[in-house]
Amino acid sequence: MDSKRLALSKSILEMKFMKRTKDKVEKQQFQEEGEEYFGKHTLHMKEASGKFFMEPSYVFCEELIEGRLSFQGMNPTIEKLMEAKENAKRGQEEVKQEVDVSDEQMAVQWKKMRTKFDVMQRKKTQYKTSRKSQHSKTDCKEEPMEKRPKFLKPVD
Repeated sequence: MDSKRLALSKSILEMKFMKRTKDKVEKQQFQEEGEEYFGKHTLHMKEASGKFFMEPSYVFCEELIEGRLSFQGMNPTIEKLMEAKENAKRGQEEVKQEVDVSDEQMAVQWKKMRTKFDVMQRKKTQYKTSRKSQHSKTDCKEEPMEKRPKFLKPVD
């Protein structure tokens, strides 16, 4: 660094609008101190840095298991997932997930629900048409409206 170059005072660098300049000055000072301290070794260290690679975690080195763990049946779903991962690593075929309801049973259930829904829709449209016809016959709009039928819980 040139001795002729002017340095900014600390009070000026502490001002809000001088933050970037302050960062630059501090970085330059740090590099100069490092060069003075290490001297000729800095070039050697820069050349040697390409020979190594950095790993952000030590899990890779120790071959640790990632994720949640469960032992002695405390959480059976996690234990099944752990077992499936182990099987996949070993090259065995994947364990099929257990299904509570088969596809056929689900389709039958949906058909039942659909028919119930269709029946409810038909009743609703019939009710609306009957109400319109009542109002058109009497031409009286001041009559209180009839209560709508309550929703009945479907019986399985």
